[in-house]
Amino acid sequence: MADYDAIVIGGGHNGLTAAVILQRAGLRTVCLEAKRYAGGMASTVELFDGYRFEIAGSVQFPTAATVSRELGLDTLPTVDAEVMSVALRGVGDDPVVQYTDPVKLLAHLGDVHGADAVNGMAGLLAWSQAPTRALGRFEAGAPPKTLDEMFACATNEFERAAIDDMLFGSVTDVLDRYLPDREKHGALRGSFTVLAVNTLYRGPAIPGSAAALAYGLGVPDTASVLMKKLRGGIGALTSHLREQFETHGGELRLRTKVTEIAVDDGRVRGVRTEAGEALTAPVVVSAIAPDLTINRLVDPAALPAGIRDRYARIDHRGSYLQMHFALDEPLQFAAPYEMLNDPEMQASIGIFNTPEEVQQQWEECRRGIVPTDPTVVLQIPSVRDPQLAPPGKQAASAFALWFPIEGGPGSYGQMKVEMGQRVIDKITRLAPNFEGSIIRHTTFTPRHMGTMFGAPDGDYCHGLLNPNQIGPNRPGPKGFLGQPIPVDGLYLASAGCHGGPGITFIPGYNAAHQALADIGRSR
Repeated sequence: MADYDAIVIGGGHNGLTAAVILQRAGLRTVCLEAKRYAGGMASTVELFDGYRFEIAGSVQFPTAATVSRELGLDTLPTVDAEVMSVALRGVGDDPVVQYTDPVKLLAHLGDVHGADAVNGMAGLLAWSQAPTRALGRFEAGAPPKTLDEMFACATNEFERAAIDDMLFGSVTDVLDRYLPDREKHGALRGSFTVLAVNTLYRGPAIPGSAAALAYGLGVPDTASVLMKKLRGGIGALTSHLREQFETHGGELRLRTKVTEIAVDDGRVRGVRTEAGEALTAPVVVSAIAPDLTINRLVDPAALPAGIRDRYARIDHRGSYLQMHFALDEPLQFAAPYEMLNDPEMQASIGIFNTPEEVQQQWEECRRGIVPTDPTVVLQIPSVRDPQLAPPGKQAASAFALWFPIEGGPGSYGQMKVEMGQRVIDKITRLAPNFEGSIIRHTTFTPRHMGTMFGAPDGDYCHGLLNPNQIGPNRPGPKGFLGQPIPVDGLYLASAGCHGGPGITFIPGYNAAHQALADIGRSR
């Protein structure tokens, strides 16, 4: 008799999603997490005494209604927000305020930024509709579409051209069409640029980068929510899923690293851990990156060379800096940005560069040059969720592009310190008390994120959103279309699978339901 009916490798949100569904279906399931806490990049972590941070992911993505119902996600307490984010260039420009109320958002755009900004936004959203359907990113239980099926999602020539843009065009191509005024629309153009290229290692002018823009703009027709913030940080998701899993009898083991997936005669038999323990089960769901699963955990003799080679080609080049700050006092923004002193405006502040500047900085980054004026997204979630920081204090995080990862004249450590200081300087130019209010801070590069979370090269997408890594070129639970993994009982469930990246739960959901269907237990 097997030790378990199912083993899930990885206790991030996708692994826990799969574990909950399998356990609820009556399978004796164990979830094995290598780190000291569950949640992976969807965690809220106390880095300094009393200061808790969303250490990577910070918002729940639009979620398919069927997934929300099955996981009970609509029961989680949220942080009610009038404003989701603010975008500016930091050159005295008028900020773009993303109100959660779409009517208020459009009124703001029209009043402050002009009718052409409203029309441009409407055009971008219309452009994204066909690519969203073609990608099928939020279609729970559905496999990736072939290229023919993707183009068949178009209902007219405009939509077909949009899908063509997604696969072969650049971010700059699309923005030049809908928001052509490079000065007047600077903040909007900068925000859409970062929405795309933070999931790439390409500048926004590079052909194929528009695929990531389509991913970022996509919203499912059946979404139960759009982007939302959770009270207690994104780790509230982890706690919710873990509680469901354990309440139904599931077993979560922390600090249990899997070093091998046992395969015999074309069928999975279980796993072996770093401590030498062998656990058996006829179903193994891996929620770590697909290429790590295939090429590090499975004996090469169990898989054809062609399959191993395809997974080995997945692009993981993360190029960013993540910083977390314990602040002694609230920030005070100076003229002309006094409006940002309203706590409602401080959830997420993007200090963006133009697409042209981002392109130049990416090219310099490839030569080992730290950006002089990096794009920065600053979040201060404790302003609206006080439990994240001690009374009167604030917990803030910053994300910045691009961190040189291909070497350069300076050492890795020197570049980390240099870029971190430039992030602090940029924020301080707008909020003069920022640097002086820092009690403690820490800086993570892609290398650190890879070590902490097992994300290859720090790639939180587990496979960047290049056009050759989306749609039919992103694996489903049983591998790539036309090239399935020839191992019965083995399933893929990470953000690198169809439905990922982002906190959508789709990869974990799809893997669990595929496993249940294969053993005749689907509901």
